[in-house]
Amino acid sequence: MDLRQEEALYEYLENITEPFTLEEITSFLQESDHKRNKRLSLEVAAHLDSRHLAFRVDNRHWISRRGCFEPVEFVITPSRLELLNGILIPGHRCVPFAHPLTLPHHYKFFWKGSPIPVTTTEAPPEDLYPYYCIYGEEFAPQYIARDNPQNEEAFNADPYEDPVEVSVHTLDMRVIYRESSFVPGDRFIVRTLDWKECYFELEKAGKDNWSKAELNKWMEAAETGFENSFALLGTGTSTEEQVAYAYWFGGKRMRAVPAYSLEEFLYQKTERIETVPYGIETRFWHAGKEIPDNKTLKNYSLPPDRTFVEDMLFRKNIPISEFVILAYIRDAFFRNEKDIDEMINRVIPPVVHFDEAEWDIIAGFISDSMEDFRDSYSLFLDKNTGPLRQRVAELHTAVIDLSARLLKGEIDASWLPRHTFIVLSQIQTHAACLLEDLAFDDQPPETEITAMDNSLDSMVDTYTDVKELIDNAMDNFRRSNLTVIHGGRSSGQLWRIIQISISGLNVWRRAVIPNDCFLDELHRIIQTGMNWKNVYRYSFYTESSEGDRQHFHEKTKISDIDFRGKKELIYEYGVNWIVKVMIMSSYQPVKDENVRFVTGEGAAPPETIGGPRQFGKILSSMETGSSEEAQRELGIFMETAAFDLEKCNRNLRALDHPAIIPAEKKDE
Repeated sequence: MDLRQEEALYEYLENITEPFTLEEITSFLQESDHKRNKRLSLEVAAHLDSRHLAFRVDNRHWISRRGCFEPVEFVITPSRLELLNGILIPGHRCVPFAHPLTLPHHYKFFWKGSPIPVTTTEAPPEDLYPYYCIYGEEFAPQYIARDNPQNEEAFNADPYEDPVEVSVHTLDMRVIYRESSFVPGDRFIVRTLDWKECYFELEKAGKDNWSKAELNKWMEAAETGFENSFALLGTGTSTEEQVAYAYWFGGKRMRAVPAYSLEEFLYQKTERIETVPYGIETRFWHAGKEIPDNKTLKNYSLPPDRTFVEDMLFRKNIPISEFVILAYIRDAFFRNEKDIDEMINRVIPPVVHFDEAEWDIIAGFISDSMEDFRDSYSLFLDKNTGPLRQRVAELHTAVIDLSARLLKGEIDASWLPRHTFIVLSQIQTHAACLLEDLAFDDQPPETEITAMDNSLDSMVDTYTDVKELIDNAMDNFRRSNLTVIHGGRSSGQLWRIIQISISGLNVWRRAVIPNDCFLDELHRIIQTGMNWKNVYRYSFYTESSEGDRQHFHEKTKISDIDFRGKKELIYEYGVNWIVKVMIMSSYQPVKDENVRFVTGEGAAPPETIGGPRQFGKILSSMETGSSEEAQRELGIFMETAAFDLEKCNRNLRALDHPAIIPAEKKDE
């Protein structure tokens, strides 16, 4: 499809409320565009399915987001902070019942048929983030920044520090709270009047109006809906997309009251769904499970009906559109380059192999495009965006080059940092989108260029950090291989790299341990890595795909355990903590090698806090300012919530245990 047909497709989906067939939507597109396209129906189906633009009702029918969510009822539960201040913050509360491209400060709410007045609320950004985190915790600052120009200027002034205070549009609820005798725990039933225009009607529901049994039925439907959305979409392109499909798969019961609010369900009620890291972003996922890494770059913004050139590049793990190539061409004009090969080598780094025929096709396409656009290019008009485009192109080339080198298999993937390809994919996708925005003559406003520049700075920092981790991993991998060749300890015994992670939290450690390490020794290593004090009983076991467990005595050696191909050991600590021990690469130790931690992320919570879910609820209470007790309980922890590798290893060396301090050293 061309751009005009794509625009018509989105217009159709924004307005249709009844189920439709492929023939009906194709006929609409053909009426709006006189050009005939024999493949149009196939291309429309590809867009609907690959970009998840509509829900499949059956083999012939789809229904749009608008048709699914209008008029549907859902629930908003005001926080104590909102009740105290007489406001309601729309934030993420209407996901997915509002058009995803409409910002929440543009929503309109009604009470008993009358519009609810809008006011502004000033607060530090961290007090407001919890009301936007369903969009993705990492995107909350962007939604607040885009609430008004002053916020955007404040965030752009220093992209590395939050502003002291921001102002957001909120609903003035003072009269409604007073006249309806609203108390903490009461809810609003929200009816979607117009999904496209984002109009909503509020109605009060008392906290005791609904039975626990009815709420439990809704929660079961919600948990099933999310789990089915994970099965179909995986991580999806965004949390908003995951939520939309969860409501679809959750069925009519999930799209009706009695119900919990979405934030209550996700952050306080469910034990099966949680927020987990996804590279530099977050997604909703199965509780206690980590999202597996990609093995190649994935760019969800790439059109499903790729052109011949786009598809050729895609198969070489360069997932870009022809608009990105156009941006590289404009960058070559800005550099005043005469040699086309230099420009091609930025689009396709030399490490990526193309045979002669493929190279001729790509070179011919780029050469022809350069000739087409050369006369229309103006260096004078490009003076503002040219330097920015050049920096973005250099970052994009670096990501493609690094990914290609990793795919050559020069390093065992288990040595790479966590979510390496996911992070690289996210940087590549964002860089490619920026290049597409900078591929045309239209000059973005100065404020938008500043925002792009700040976004690019953040991407460069992230790329620099992940590349440093990758370089360190490759150095360690090479040293390990050299040690295997040249010999290590006289015993020649292999050690293991293990990853220790707390289920339900983004807290993990990697360590090197001897292959004959006893489980009671591993217990002490885990306790040290998590800064725990051995308060509870513990056990080790493996679990089959059928759920059968095999428990092990504390004097069992790692090398004696049959992991049935899963290479995963479960450490159960007390009744609330599950720690997964993943057995990774073999490691040949150097002479007098010690057990040590090599990397990690996140400070482990206090072991007496009650488990990951309770920990998350306490953090949520702290973020909304609704629990002084939570702040007292976690105050000290939050001041030091970072993983300290050196401190961890000092504590490890202080242990008087053979696995930690070899016998020959203790004798000294």
